[in-house]
Amino acid sequence: MTSLDHISLSTADYDKSLAFYLAALAPLGITSLMSFGDAGRRTAGLGVEFPYLWIAEGGALTGGHLHLAFRADSRGLVDAFHAAAMAAGGTNNGAPGLRAQYHPTYYGAFVLDPDGHNIEAVCHAPE
Repeated sequence: MTSLDHISLSTADYDKSLAFYLAALAPLGITSLMSFGDAGRRTAGLGVEFPYLWIAEGGALTGGHLHLAFRADSRGLVDAFHAAAMAAGGTNNGAPGLRAQYHPTYYGAFVLDPDGHNIEAVCHAPE
């Protein structure tokens, strides 16, 4: 089954936006679960059990100001997504492959849509 995996938003004022999202989403049980980066490229991952809303400072996102990641059940589906998106006129923003910097079994592919937004398919399964 395919579902939305995570969303990332770029912000001009990281501290203000992060404070807003943390306060607004606190009643829903959403907190900051991860953060990384240096000044000018800070990113925070918000969620309940795993981070699924990412707030990125300025140009910390690659591609457009919106990043949508769809969860795929297999690595083959990630490959198929990338091929279909490229055939449909997308721009390659990261060929299918492991992204161990996220976690050891993170297999993803990235394309930019016609407006420059970063669209991803990701499989978290070991193989």
